[in-house]
Amino acid sequence: MSAAAKSALVIGGGPAGLMAAEELARAGVSVTLAEAKPTLARKFLMAGKSGLNLTRDEPLDAFLSHYSHPQIAAITREFGPEATQSFARDLGVELFTGSTGRVFPTVMKASPMLRAWIARLESLGVTIRTRWRWQGFDGDALIFDTPEGRQSLRPDATVLALGGASWPRLGSDAAWVPWLSAKGVEIAPFAPANMGFEIDWSAHMTNQLGQPVKGAALITPTRRTRGEFVISERGLEGGGIYELSAELREGAPLSLDLAPDQSAEDLAARLAKIPPKQSLTNRLRKGAKLDPVKLALALEWGRPLPKDPAQLAATLKSLPVPLGSPRPIAGAISSAGGITWDSLTDDLELNALPGVYAAGEMLDWEAPTGGYLLTACLASGRHAGRAAARQLASS
Repeated sequence: MSAAAKSALVIGGGPAGLMAAEELARAGVSVTLAEAKPTLARKFLMAGKSGLNLTRDEPLDAFLSHYSHPQIAAITREFGPEATQSFARDLGVELFTGSTGRVFPTVMKASPMLRAWIARLESLGVTIRTRWRWQGFDGDALIFDTPEGRQSLRPDATVLALGGASWPRLGSDAAWVPWLSAKGVEIAPFAPANMGFEIDWSAHMTNQLGQPVKGAALITPTRRTRGEFVISERGLEGGGIYELSAELREGAPLSLDLAPDQSAEDLAARLAKIPPKQSLTNRLRKGAKLDPVKLALALEWGRPLPKDPAQLAATLKSLPVPLGSPRPIAGAISSAGGITWDSLTDDLELNALPGVYAAGEMLDWEAPTGGYLLTACLASGRHAGRAAARQLASS
């Protein structure tokens, strides 16, 4: 039987699901895309509110080094930053690259790209069903609650792209976990990723809430990075923290270098030139050139600060950060955990459910923000969709 006589079901209308549907439709398969929410790609649209960081323009091996598992890196190698940019341009989206290499649509939002993508899917014959909420299995059938009542489908192939466990109000609620577990699919527990951390601030920090911290180095036992982050009412948030969140989530200590462009010796010499009669605040402001935010952090976490210039410099170069708990997964940008790689073939087919594939954040991987998440979701949806189409064509 040809692929054109076969049917495929894609469950989940985010980027991975849309990509899988497109690949199947291009192969001539009759595709139905089922989405639980009234509209598609709600998390994608939410990401677009801050500009929609599609990918990152950097050497491929450096790009792939940010993924937590070699298999998601290998899949993303097939559809990396350049392919992602070409894909967006084919949808009529103009792009620009920022100073850090992050790639955005010129219009700085996701909705035009999504509209163009949906129109292309419909032109390829994809049937889109919204408000179709998957309710698990009934034997070999997939059951849905729909506006028209209960529906039962038996497609020739299925791609699951239901997301992880972050931002459940946008659709990624992990309701699928018990249904797949009951079928013998191994699922690693979910944990927040790309999230902030709690800090119990003193009243002294009230005036700094909402302020960005720029030009500091963040130090863990394995890494030293430069990245901006924000002092929030709840703690620390932002890209600099998110980049280290996997390590910090596991309990790694964090410290800050508030003067990363100066050696400890040079900083100590500058501090020593400030007359001892000057207040501690003035010594830090004039000698270390700390802006008000960094000054506040030094006073918040460094007290009692030493008077000796060398010891004071050492403290400013390695200021311990008293991190509390990670922010809850419901407010995390993404999640770690999901379907284990041992439960999947190289084609992303579930070993326990032949003919059923999985893609996107359902899989057990994580990566920092900066375009890595979206690129891998697109790549995994493409990979699963193409594999399903090959299987249908050969059966």
